[in-house]
Amino acid sequence: MKKIWKWLLTIVLVIVVGVGAAGAYVYQQMQPVKTSEQLVKFTIEPGVGTSGIADLLEEQGLIKNSFLFVSYLKLKSEGTRFQAGVYEMQPGITYDQIIEKLNSGDVVKAEMIKFTIPEGFTVAQMADKLAEEGIVDKDAFLQLAKSPSDLNSALLPEIPNDPKLTYRLEGYLFPETYELVKGSTESDIVQRMLDEMDKRLNQIPQFQEKLKQRGLTLNELMTLASLVEREVVVDSERKVVAGVIYNRLATGNMKLEIDATVQYLLGKPKERLLNSDLRKVDSPYNTYLYLGLPPGPIAAPSLKSIEAALEPESSEYLFYVTKKDGSGEHLFAKTYKEHLKNIEKSKAMAK
Repeated sequence: MKKIWKWLLTIVLVIVVGVGAAGAYVYQQMQPVKTSEQLVKFTIEPGVGTSGIADLLEEQGLIKNSFLFVSYLKLKSEGTRFQAGVYEMQPGITYDQIIEKLNSGDVVKAEMIKFTIPEGFTVAQMADKLAEEGIVDKDAFLQLAKSPSDLNSALLPEIPNDPKLTYRLEGYLFPETYELVKGSTESDIVQRMLDEMDKRLNQIPQFQEKLKQRGLTLNELMTLASLVEREVVVDSERKVVAGVIYNRLATGNMKLEIDATVQYLLGKPKERLLNSDLRKVDSPYNTYLYLGLPPGPIAAPSLKSIEAALEPESSEYLFYVTKKDGSGEHLFAKTYKEHLKNIEKSKAMAK
């Protein structure tokens, strides 16, 4: 009998020692790895489960045992809120700290590029600016603006694929400050700007209804808006100038004779256009030579110019001339005789 008790006691002691050893092993395996100053960078792809994440953490040396980490997650009812992304973690952090980072999506912030496209810029000006800033290859950007076949936008079906257009996307790349991930391609950048224009147009209350009431295509509206953008400096005059353009179009026999269309053809703006400049370039964009609107926009219009083109101010004005007093304002006239007087007034302001 004593021998039996001795054997039973021995077995119990062995079990206790075994359990204790196993517990010590588990405890040791669940402790943080050795602390290091070197951050470990790794990526959790979308759709990876907790087992895959645990294996990745073990491979990266952030935990000692993936099986125990998964078991801990089950015990704590964690792991369902982990977020994909690129992470940086310091060896030596605890299970709970790892879980907190994965739950909160404490990912590494991507390096960004930031650039601003001013209102009234042409596609060529955009390409020059972005190329100078080292953001795009100029030729690749211009080629996309000319042939955006690889892009996807609800606007594209409404933009004519007309050989008369200098750039098909002229006027459709919204002027704004942008921030994109460093390494974005020319296609990424053009797509982002095109998407912004689509978004801004859809934010105008009853945009489609107003466009239909105007009896214009989107391209005609954007063309008219671009003329307003390049002709007007003072915001209060945008709707007035838009109204003048509509009035001239309505006559059916008056050319628009807008200097900005000639400037567009010349490429580099001239401070003062001569009479010879106005008829020098034979192009459908030249509103001194051809009736009606140009085949497409001549610049990127601001939202204010688009809204002015959509809802112009009603008047009988057919003419305007810039005041030469530095204000950027205009003198408006109903008749050519009044217009000639305004030209003289404008010249007198310069003295």
